Amino acid sequence: MGEGFSSRFSSEEMAAIRRSLRDEARFGSDFMALLKRVAKRIPFAEDLLAAYLCARDPATPRRVRLTLLAALGYFVLPIDALPDIMPLLGFSDDAAVIAAALAAVAGSITPEHRETAKEMLARL
Repeated sequence: MGEGFSSRFSSEEMAAIRRSLRDEARFGSDFMALLKRVAKRIPFAEDLLAAYLCARDPATPRRVRLTLLAALGYFVLPIDALPDIMPLLGFSDDAAVIAAALAAVAGSITPEHRETAKEMLARL
């Protein structure tokens, strides 16, 4: 890793992440509101929604849920390596985090999660 790079979150950032994930209803509404605003502009919207559905599924193992919620939390929270308002680059860090999380838990996202995500996106 290069000099000056730190993968650690500040205490304020960690507190914001914990608050967001603790309040599941608010997290879900924040996630859906952001997804509605950006779904047409990001190519990984279906993956995001499938990950969210998998994380909410009670049959999903806890380790998988935590992995997905951490990645989704990065997408939702304004704490970002690259601000989402930057044209073209703004969501690239979010896409990388989501892609890494999906690769880590690929077998847990079912065809039903993906189909439901596709149907929900069609209604947005």
